[in-house]
Amino acid sequence: MDTGLEDGVTYGIMEPEEAGTVRLRDGRALGWAAWGPAGGAPVLFFSGAAMGRSLGFGADVLGRLGVRLVAVERPGLGVSDPAPDRTLLSWPGDVRELVSGLGLEGGVRVVGFSHGAPFALACAAAGVVTAAAVVSGLDELTHPGLPVDPAVAGLLAAAADDPEAFEATFARDGGAEMMWGLVTGTSGERDLAVYTDPAFEPAYRRSLAEGFAQGAAGYARDLVLAFRPWPFRVEDIRVPVVLWYGGHDPGTVHSPDHGAVLARRIPGARRHLLPEEGGSLLWTRADDVLAALLAA
Repeated sequence: MDTGLEDGVTYGIMEPEEAGTVRLRDGRALGWAAWGPAGGAPVLFFSGAAMGRSLGFGADVLGRLGVRLVAVERPGLGVSDPAPDRTLLSWPGDVRELVSGLGLEGGVRVVGFSHGAPFALACAAAGVVTAAAVVSGLDELTHPGLPVDPAVAGLLAAAADDPEAFEATFARDGGAEMMWGLVTGTSGERDLAVYTDPAFEPAYRRSLAEGFAQGAAGYARDLVLAFRPWPFRVEDIRVPVVLWYGGHDPGTVHSPDHGAVLARRIPGARRHLLPEEGGSLLWTRADDVLAALLAA
């Protein structure tokens, strides 16, 4: 099959240049990893479902763009301590403390990929970041009128009817192999070519192993937070937001309409729909994503 990808693509992946934890006021630790020049413009990276901190993006362009990329592990993922009762509203407070603990200055931006989107938008709504990019991001799937895949609709109903049972089920059954199977089973040809490429697959699977290192409770909590109504209004976001979607993304677990409704809801949001890309465009168009975020 013709995937449109060139041979020898590295996807901007490399080992983190630094990694560590920041201790929060309540004693919990948040894990992070970083790439790019130490004095570069700080850009936080909130990755997809159950992904650990070791998989970044755009490592081949960070120096040229002057970006310091910092991947942050949400509570219960990787080396970040769990916070069983956390919400989307508590996350910006954690991020504010992490930014202070790392001494990041000059206005912090954020990239939210896939399941990281609601967490990025929560920070935008709280004014913790100065601009946000959402890449192949989840919509607020409970928003009226948004078309949703029937299988996803069933999950939304379960999360609404009994969120505790929903969370407990995924905490029991989740794991790195399950997630790998879910991702590859719901991806189109374009994305499969990226995810199963020998230059990408080992790094992605390693990040999933990291994400589930403490078990699946952190992943399950993320899931129930994303699949229930968000406790903030995206209509109230007042910082620039740039949305990126690929035309070859099947739109089941990502935005079912490629972010069209989300773009209309967020004041001044700019949406880029790239017809020849898939949901994996973060690793094939990192230069464009970061350049637009810096310009915003």
